[in-house]
Amino acid sequence: MTPLVLAVLLVAIAAVAAWQVTVIPESLMQMAVGPVLAPGVIVAGLGVLALVYAWSAWRGRQVDQSLDDEQAPLPGSGRRLLFLLGGGVAFMGLVPFVGFVIPGTLCGMGVARAFDAPLGGRSALVCGAIAAVFWFVFARLLGVGLGPALSWPF
Repeated sequence: MTPLVLAVLLVAIAAVAAWQVTVIPESLMQMAVGPVLAPGVIVAGLGVLALVYAWSAWRGRQVDQSLDDEQAPLPGSGRRLLFLLGGGVAFMGLVPFVGFVIPGTLCGMGVARAFDAPLGGRSALVCGAIAAVFWFVFARLLGVGLGPALSWPF
């Protein structure tokens, strides 16, 4: 993929993201910071970066990496991608059935394994603690509807 094609794709993704921010419904509560602010700021920043990259590619300052044989993917990149995507799919598929913490732990373990961390008890404890703290902060302290921490289907 040439730098110009990549730049066009990045700008198109930023445009779609900007459109999605405009369709976020306004909150019914009167808040100084509404639900559009954070996504809007992030999308604006990413849009600026996409435009800067496009300008740089247009001026020929981006190198076409497809011609460089030294930039081949590392061995095991497909396996890493499967762990990364598998963790996300496990999270999305299991949250309605077993709550937030267990799928969050499995997702974290998938991401950790994608970055070559060993799977085991230590990884499960660290990822479980992160998922539990994340759930506590957002669901209990901030009131975001993440569902129950643990839910048993039986």
